Amino acid sequence: VRAGTLGLPLALAIIGGEPERFAPLVDLYRQAGAQAGHAPEKLQVAINSHGFIAETSQAAADTYFPPYADMFGRIGRERGWPPVTRPQYEAGRGKRGALLVGDPNEVAEKILFEHSLFRNDRFLMQIDMGSLPHEKTLKAIELFANKVAPQVRKALG
Repeated sequence: VRAGTLGLPLALAIIGGEPERFAPLVDLYRQAGAQAGHAPEKLQVAINSHGFIAETSQAAADTYFPPYADMFGRIGRERGWPPVTRPQYEAGRGKRGALLVGDPNEVAEKILFEHSLFRNDRFLMQIDMGSLPHEKTLKAIELFANKVAPQVRKALG
């Protein structure tokens, strides 16, 4: 509400759960901005998510799980969360989960699904978890630029 009232951009980090649960926050932001007199096109929303892209969905899942589990395991120990399990990870990769991990088509579909929820202006993907091999990170960036982004742009017109 404060960001909307001030006309500032909003960035949501969706790192777990179902993206739909964040839609009311964006609605509040836009309502507060409108009540404060800000033009709708000035109220920008960015979605930030963890993700990884490989040529196949299984390759993406298998490559990304170890660094993802390691990072969230360290964070979890600090915050009192249990370790990440593979079934939890796979649920996050599911159609309505917060992780954008898969082949280019799967990732594009999830970006478009989130756009249908938020009408966001920007999407940012956190790929590297620190222990992901550099060449795999570069390949994911290449797939995002050459396959995912063009598919999303085409679908959004």
